[in-house]
Amino acid sequence: MTTSIDTNVLVALWFPDDTLNATAAAAMKDAASRGALVISAPVFAELLAAPRRTEAFLDYFLKDTAIAVDWNLDEQIWRIAGRAFQSYSSRRKSEGIGPRRILADFLIGAHALQRGYRLLTLDDRLYRTAFPRLSVVPV
Repeated sequence: MTTSIDTNVLVALWFPDDTLNATAAAAMKDAASRGALVISAPVFAELLAAPRRTEAFLDYFLKDTAIAVDWNLDEQIWRIAGRAFQSYSSRRKSEGIGPRRILADFLIGAHALQRGYRLLTLDDRLYRTAFPRLSVVPV
């Protein structure tokens, strides 16, 4: 089965002093043993947005780890993400729940759901709430 990877897993993987580094590395290895690895276009953009991170570095890393980038987010993904973000915004406003999220988080979840992928993430609570039918693999 294909596993889509959330931005936060790769960021944890890149920080050797981070307490989640070894856990992220083990989760990535396990996911790779079960099938293909992929990131959505929003994950690529979030990774590239970090200071001093270059496209050349990302391209090399993705090639070296056999992680594909799915650049195409079709209409259904945008619609699913918009509905999930709308629901989150309504809950947040009425319940005052958790940290503020951005639309990219919902595009990442909608992409994995629509493609039938599992999602490897550190934010399993967010994705389980927003996308109850999504197979979420917590790190």
